[in-house]
Amino acid sequence: MSRTAKPPVPESGAGAVRRRPKNRRAQIAAVSAAEFAALGYHRVSMEDIAAQLGITSTALYRHYPSKYALFASELLRLGRLTVAAVTLPESTAAATPRERLGHAIDAIIADTLTNRQTTGLARWEARYLDSADKHTVDECFATAIAMLGTLIAEYRPWLDAADCRVRAVAILSTVSSLGDHRIALAAKTLTALLNSTCWALVEVELPASAGPPAPPRAVEHPPALKHELLLHNAIRLFAAHGYPNVSVEDIAVAAGLPSASAVYRYYRGKADLLTAAFRRAADRMSAVIGPTTAESAGPGEALRKLVDMYVAGAFDERDLTFVYFSEFGHVSDAERATLRAVQRLVVTEWAALLAAARPGLSPVEASILVHAALGLVVDYVRVFGDHDRICPRQWVIRLMEAVLFGCPAA
Repeated sequence: MSRTAKPPVPESGAGAVRRRPKNRRAQIAAVSAAEFAALGYHRVSMEDIAAQLGITSTALYRHYPSKYALFASELLRLGRLTVAAVTLPESTAAATPRERLGHAIDAIIADTLTNRQTTGLARWEARYLDSADKHTVDECFATAIAMLGTLIAEYRPWLDAADCRVRAVAILSTVSSLGDHRIALAAKTLTALLNSTCWALVEVELPASAGPPAPPRAVEHPPALKHELLLHNAIRLFAAHGYPNVSVEDIAVAAGLPSASAVYRYYRGKADLLTAAFRRAADRMSAVIGPTTAESAGPGEALRKLVDMYVAGAFDERDLTFVYFSEFGHVSDAERATLRAVQRLVVTEWAALLAAARPGLSPVEASILVHAALGLVVDYVRVFGDHDRICPRQWVIRLMEAVLFGCPAA
């Protein structure tokens, strides 16, 4: 067929043959990943996915026997893909350590751009896998972190293993943060931005450990403040088990209340508790921006102060920070628009400061880097838990600055 010829028009009516696309499974995977990432695994049904594809749920079940099978297959595929990205081909055996590390970074970025929605799904919804599948996915990412850490060690052999591992997590976190938002940027420009940011994480000098980590601030709940006690325990349970897996009865028991009915004296249900958690986290992040900017000598200084406060809050209230990032899909429809507006305000204000401090960045690029920096803290909590000796907060601050400012911070 010539380039100017038009394809034949298919016949209409009973004689028309509707052919199934050859890439139907890939289409299903892409659409389901986007739905799961946007709304959360539990809020999406097979009927929702079928409707997005323009097919019947019966047709969808011909490809996947259940929603869980579709969900698990996507995460398992991404886990294997991540390991493959950091597995170097034989052709790189004679390459320099920098070239070998660069090959892995390029592959991670390319695969993430291709699988952006699934990447976001893996960050926040993987805990809903069954134990066997979760173990397999966790092993894949642990293997990828170890392999990437080894490549960093080859390039900077004077760094110890823990240092290299922390940087490997930072690289994977920064690139996979693309799954947390839908900000669009030309692929070539986005690739260059992520690439330079990953190298900043490799090159940045981390401060020497300042001794044992400071103990977290004690959180006391006087008997009169039962609503605070309930909120504290609800946040802890949501972070540990996921919002859908926590009942009002679980929260009542954790708070030492005699029955679930006692919870309803303070909150209308667990949805109100989740909303209260989001409002608390959002308000704390947004309230400090104005005063911090006003008392700073410039946008760079203001942003560094905001980073310090954000990391301090994230370390002191790890569960709240994790819930803020991971449970947005379970906030009620009535609250989502308001909370989304606050989230965007925080990112916009941080991005404005960053763009002013780095005039070469566009507002879109600055917003992408802010998302990456904010998510970095959560990923460290997820990977290292409470092990401050492995990844002390001074390191997290410096690595966030490397993401934002694009070069080793002074």
